Amino acid sequence: MNNSQTALKVRDQLGRFLGIFSPHFSKPATDFIGEMLYGIQAARDIKLSCIGRSLEEAISLKKTEERLCRNLKNPDIGKVVSGCVAKESAQHIRKDTLIIIDPTDIQKLYAKKMPFLGKVWDGSQSKVGSNLGYNCCLAIACSSGGRRVVPLHLRLWSCNAPEYKSINEEIYQTVETVRKGAGNRGIYVFDRGGDGMNIYNMFLDSRLRFIVRMVGNRNLIWNKKPRLAEQLADKCKMLYIDTIRHEMPNGEKIYKLQYGCINVTLPERPEVSLRMIVVKGLGSRPMLLLTTLAETSSRKALWQVVEGYLSRWRVEDSIRWIKQSYRLEDIRLMNYTRLQNMVTLLLAAAYFASTWIGANLRRSILVQNITCVSKRLFGVAEFHYYAIADGLARLFNRHGKWQGTTQIYTYGQSPQLILPLSFDSA
Repeated sequence: MNNSQTALKVRDQLGRFLGIFSPHFSKPATDFIGEMLYGIQAARDIKLSCIGRSLEEAISLKKTEERLCRNLKNPDIGKVVSGCVAKESAQHIRKDTLIIIDPTDIQKLYAKKMPFLGKVWDGSQSKVGSNLGYNCCLAIACSSGGRRVVPLHLRLWSCNAPEYKSINEEIYQTVETVRKGAGNRGIYVFDRGGDGMNIYNMFLDSRLRFIVRMVGNRNLIWNKKPRLAEQLADKCKMLYIDTIRHEMPNGEKIYKLQYGCINVTLPERPEVSLRMIVVKGLGSRPMLLLTTLAETSSRKALWQVVEGYLSRWRVEDSIRWIKQSYRLEDIRLMNYTRLQNMVTLLLAAAYFASTWIGANLRRSILVQNITCVSKRLFGVAEFHYYAIADGLARLFNRHGKWQGTTQIYTYGQSPQLILPLSFDSA
């Protein structure tokens, strides 16, 4: 298959992908979403000027940008597109699939007039500093220990926006969007930012399974007596030892992990039995995981929790991929609704590249051709989404145009070329 044929088939797949949105929008609105998704992939950028250039319309770039900007203000785009992506991605979520949620941020150090700029996390100081920008939350699905990911939801908010209530409310909206699509399937994984009663109540009230890393001063009930989590860690018997390998920039590092468990409850929810998994060997302090899993103390049951949390790093890889491949932190829009809609369209573009097209690298001839076009110097890495983004951009820029060359299918009108995603660690 030559590059022109590959580009034609990819554009055809993008037309099929638009079929999940077309029942909810008018034809002009669906055409606009198609132009945006094509432009984001072709330009590898979310600036409207770059998207407009990639469309190569027979009108001035200024008129193209104004049209895209006008359509981007549609208040229905964010809610409907994110809901459609969540529903479509839910088919890849099984009972024990990990649903990893992680808040992040968009730094806008030099922006002055963008709407509702607020203070965001400063990694160099490990606190909210003077840096301005926006907050985001990404949810992905992956298998325990696997490298394949499915983007589920991506939302943007500002703590200075009039409708903003709290970060807990934003996280709740993220979880609720995923839950509406997936039901109660999956295991929700959260870092220490999820160690709060509002988050625990949300999970417990919805009967969702979870793994949350706790801070040391979390109050728990053990043997009907209140204790701090870090105090209970000293009383926990380490039942098992396992070795893991972690790839570092300077080579592979080996960790010897010891882990055990204690039965606990939360003081605010004493009726719910939980387990605290204590893991030693990753740092100077034990890692404390609170979970509804591990109903027994077998090695398999406890390792499911430990490996499930360690797989949380896949969301860090995904955030880095989205930011670098599509220049998320270079977003430039002067309207809050447009900002939120653009981030939602970026979610759809990332889902198309990583899951609709890139579902299975080994079995998809189309994806293999896309990654070959990317011309990687040292071959395609296991986390192959960078190569897919590069390949799509090269194909769209060099072979054909979007306008007038692609049919938008009604969802279910024609079968997909790509097989459904099956999670694996390879």
